[in-house]
Amino acid sequence: MKGVILAGGSGTRLKPFTKIINKHLLPVGPFPMLHWSILKLKEAGVEEVLIITNNESIAHFQTMFGSGESYQINLSYKAQPHAGGISHGLALAKDFVNGERFILLLGDNIFEDSLKPYIQSFISQKESAKVLLKEVDDPERYGVGVIDEDRRIITSIVEKPTSFVSNFCVTGIYMYDSLVFSYIEKLTVSARGELEITDVNNMYIANDSLTYEMLDGWWVDAGTHESLYEANQFVYQSRDHRKGDEQ
Repeated sequence: MKGVILAGGSGTRLKPFTKIINKHLLPVGPFPMLHWSILKLKEAGVEEVLIITNNESIAHFQTMFGSGESYQINLSYKAQPHAGGISHGLALAKDFVNGERFILLLGDNIFEDSLKPYIQSFISQKESAKVLLKEVDDPERYGVGVIDEDRRIITSIVEKPTSFVSNFCVTGIYMYDSLVFSYIEKLTVSARGELEITDVNNMYIANDSLTYEMLDGWWVDAGTHESLYEANQFVYQSRDHRKGDEQ
């Protein structure tokens, strides 16, 4: 299965550093933030990975990560012309995916769990999409999954709810079949000026085609100064740090 990592965006919550550097190149432990997404995919057996970033950063990513030889995987790159949302960036991966199932990571998500069992579960399921959830204390920051009483299915996903509906955050770890690109073509721009991945996931839900699993270990969306600090703490305290040193 192929992997796609989104590493664009403007990184406004991490200014002033992101005035001069893409946030995914900021350090988490002794490596750039994006190293951990690449490493997780490699450990899960993903051998082909597309990194999508902005025009200003693509040369920096190529210099830092090259063709993926040091990870023993194949890395390729594509530039997103402007920050139009997750779905806007994902649309650029259509030719790379070439009709296959794939996994999508947001490059600022740092997490403990191995992706391998989740990928294996997705490959074996009949439904065509899967998201990974994590229970959080601040659900208003995220898209959250509303779960039925039997905790079997997601009935809806609500983006940054203003009142409590769930504390199960939809993490930046998604698995899709190629139908995702036809759903993206149906999207309209949201009030935030973006093509929302939440809208895509709700299309899958409407067709009874989206499953979920819960992450067991720690997870951080390292998009703020506080969460970037937290990610560094987790990495330095975990075995992933020692694994990363082997790269």
